[in-house]
Amino acid sequence: MRFRLAAVILGLAMTHLPVRAQATELTLERVFASPALGGTQPRLPKLSPDGKLATLLRPRADDRERFDLWAIDTTSGAARMLVDSTRFAGTTALSETERMNRERKRLGGLTGIIDYDWAPDSTHLLVPIDGDLWLADTSGAVRRLTQTAATETDAQLSPKGHFVSFVRDRNVVLIDLGTGKEKPLTQGGSETIGWGAAEFIAQEELKRFTGLWWAPHDERIAVARIDESKVHVVQRAAIGADGTKVFSQRYPAAGTPNAIVELWLMNPDGGARVKADLGADPDFYLARVDWAADGKALYVQKLSRNQQHLDLLRIDPATGAATVILSETAKTWLNLHDNFRALADGSLLWSSERDGFMHLYRWNAGTLTQLTHGDWVVEALAGVDEKQHRLFFTGSADTPLEQHLYMIDYLAPGAPRRLTAPGTVNSVVMDKGATRALVTTDSPTHPLQTWLADADGKRLAWIEENRLDATHPYAPYLAQAVVPEFGTLTAIDGQALHYRMFRPTTPGRHPVLMTVYGGPGVQSIARNWGGALNQYLVQHGWIVVQLDNRGSIGRGVAFESGIYRNMGSVEVEDQRLLLGWLKRQDFVAPDKIAINGWSYGGYMVLKLLEAEKTGFAAGIAGAPVTKWELYDTAYTERYLGNPATDLRPYQSSNALAAAVGIERPLLLLHGMADDNVVFENSTALIAEMQKARRPFDLMVYPGQTHGLAGPDLNVHKWITILRFLGRTVAPTGY
Repeated sequence: MRFRLAAVILGLAMTHLPVRAQATELTLERVFASPALGGTQPRLPKLSPDGKLATLLRPRADDRERFDLWAIDTTSGAARMLVDSTRFAGTTALSETERMNRERKRLGGLTGIIDYDWAPDSTHLLVPIDGDLWLADTSGAVRRLTQTAATETDAQLSPKGHFVSFVRDRNVVLIDLGTGKEKPLTQGGSETIGWGAAEFIAQEELKRFTGLWWAPHDERIAVARIDESKVHVVQRAAIGADGTKVFSQRYPAAGTPNAIVELWLMNPDGGARVKADLGADPDFYLARVDWAADGKALYVQKLSRNQQHLDLLRIDPATGAATVILSETAKTWLNLHDNFRALADGSLLWSSERDGFMHLYRWNAGTLTQLTHGDWVVEALAGVDEKQHRLFFTGSADTPLEQHLYMIDYLAPGAPRRLTAPGTVNSVVMDKGATRALVTTDSPTHPLQTWLADADGKRLAWIEENRLDATHPYAPYLAQAVVPEFGTLTAIDGQALHYRMFRPTTPGRHPVLMTVYGGPGVQSIARNWGGALNQYLVQHGWIVVQLDNRGSIGRGVAFESGIYRNMGSVEVEDQRLLLGWLKRQDFVAPDKIAINGWSYGGYMVLKLLEAEKTGFAAGIAGAPVTKWELYDTAYTERYLGNPATDLRPYQSSNALAAAVGIERPLLLLHGMADDNVVFENSTALIAEMQKARRPFDLMVYPGQTHGLAGPDLNVHKWITILRFLGRTVAPTGY
């Protein structure tokens, strides 16, 4: 559901002006072909512990969805491939567990190397490839660690580099890297019991992707134990081109039991095992787990099922005894974060929305001190320099449309010092001592770039310049590219709503494609690279516009909370405001406005077509939620409450009842193996529309999950959409 945008823009990356060449026609096929028109866009940039190498996953020129591991010398800038994924590709299909793990991380369409981990000695990297594990060194030599029919998942290098841990057949296994021998750490893994991995809800909704945490000196391990015996079993049909597979899946639908999660502490040999005291009531979420810098305490974030109360617990790793350090409460829901940091002096860095916006705090000896202030939000803690007590973070202090790197002195906090240029958005990874940073950036006129900076924000070297020169894949199309316009509308309660619009440069009135997501946890509008698809639509005479409505993240509690127990309310109201504004513009054809969305956006399309009987010319709903009872506990109950105790918010928020009254042309699309927004959401809508004799267009994708994989299917999807729009709204070129 939550395709969070990594909007990462940096003005310093704009030192080279884009090349303006003679225009070449941009085709739909080229939009999705390899090499990607955005150029070489890296994934997972990291610095080696000694800072000598920057590493990243780079897509292959002939296959934009297959990634190899590359290293760049941070002094010379020399780049080389460390691991060629095609040399070590597996010969067996990924297990269903690994396939679903990738879906949870929104990596379902990617192949090759999708993750890696540096060893503390800065000479080795752990590289999972197609279900097996490899250890690569910086010379390019690769050592195979596992070769089994089973898939090894959740692999980690221990902090001191003595062990590799992973999950196989729902048990934790260790490899002693000194001897190369395997040893099981846990036993008893079964259909209902799992060790060391994050359960479905933790991955999908809490963004916790592991169930195992090593102590800093390899002396203890915290391991989650999952009991799914009370989670309801659903039969999920994955309808494919070659037949239908039925999976029995334990799926915690809203109002039903969750998995019971325990936390155990043990030595690497499995000895001295104790259970952490997380309280008598098992109906909670294990949200986050972190070790103290010295390994003498384990910090656990325990979230109540209604997500209105969170305790930060300090666990004694020898006994499992727990002490509450601090608590957070909310009248609606609490947003989780990854900004916790235990410092060597015993104090803790923390984030909280207790003043209405996500800000940084420091806990010290029972006192909580606020470090940042204002009507803006902290996004991520990037690094901490404890020697100079400097704290680095990304946030939106300048504007919600930008994300900058800032620095403050956490012992004497004042106004944050911005380290990145105005008019930009930045994503930052720092080394352990916060002395250097990898900054990844894009802008409305330039795709992703990555560079190395010092602690003052000065660029030291390019890691992935991705310059828009004459050799860049997008160079032939630059002459016709349009720069998006940004603006604001005012919601009925006075809050500003940001929009982004791409529009043709030719005079006259143009048809409009309103793109919508609209759901919680996502900010869509930022000063980032808009992608080639928007340019393609503009070149065919269409205006493309999107607005962040109330309920979106990144603007504080008041902006988000209007959807609480009332989904499909303020979000629809704000999108209708955009529709009305568009109809009044002299460059818009007011009777030729279509609405398009996927996932929560598909739900919004249905709600908007229901609310605006004649306002839109047509709508495209991809993988829409139609019945919130079909969705999972953590996401749905966070916003609508528990249907087992109060069903009314679900009844008022669902899209089925009024959908039969949709009067405008509707195109419905869905993957037939979707385990996120399950296909039943669409079949329920189909049945109701048919009973009401309401015509609609339908396109389904056998074997596809929540996102369509590969260029062929994405081209097909957009041909389908464009032909539909061509029939119902205005010419599209198809």
